[in-house]
Amino acid sequence: MPVDLYHRETGSGRPVVLLHAFPLSSAMWLAQRESLGAVARVITPDQRGFGGSPLGDDEPSLDAVADDVARLLDAKDLDRVVLGGLSMGGYVAMAFVRRHADRLAGLVLADTKASEDPAEGKQRRAQLATTVESDAESTVLVDQVLPTLVGPTTIERRALVYGRVKALVQAAPPSAVAWASRAMAARPESFAALASVRVPALVVVGEEDTLSPPADAEAMAEALPNARLVRIPAAGHLTAVEAPEEFNAACRDYLDALA
Repeated sequence: MPVDLYHRETGSGRPVVLLHAFPLSSAMWLAQRESLGAVARVITPDQRGFGGSPLGDDEPSLDAVADDVARLLDAKDLDRVVLGGLSMGGYVAMAFVRRHADRLAGLVLADTKASEDPAEGKQRRAQLATTVESDAESTVLVDQVLPTLVGPTTIERRALVYGRVKALVQAAPPSAVAWASRAMAARPESFAALASVRVPALVVVGEEDTLSPPADAEAMAEALPNARLVRIPAAGHLTAVEAPEEFNAACRDYLDALA
């Protein structure tokens, strides 16, 4: 069953829903609410178990999270929205494409990929889930996940940004981390779903992203019938947090073109 998602909202006009990365929360979208909220109605939900949203009792599945988003749109009487997702949020956005494509007015995919995890990737996610469940005091997220979320430029030059990301990672509930890890491991490939998209799309990637590198962004852009690809220099996996001005400019240009 879908759960009621806690969310933050600002601005008015065209509705834009932004889905956060793993293992963060909608707090990561602060700069987007401040900037894009001047030109759109920006809605940023916490996904299951993260931030203020309940985890629910469903088996781990990104389809369930996509249905949560649809339930949120129903509650707000929103027929169609521009849906954006970064990293895990992108996976959910692609699940939404498969299940609720008629509710899309636009699609933004940032630092994510349409391919399923290889066997070793699934195994790593399963191990992460087991570790955080068995040891609530484990530092595995800070030790292993955090260093992959931002690029070397951020680590070297943006201490405040790195510190903010670290705090968000440390705030992640172990139960949500485990559930989301298993849900991501079980996701299918989404290239066929992307090929069916009939709305303009924006694909964004940090040039220093090693988790979902530019080649993955290029593959998604090629699969989408109508997509623009924007590469952001000196940014890693969390482009919206590491390079918010460049990320927001790309989104503003995209939204302007939709008008």
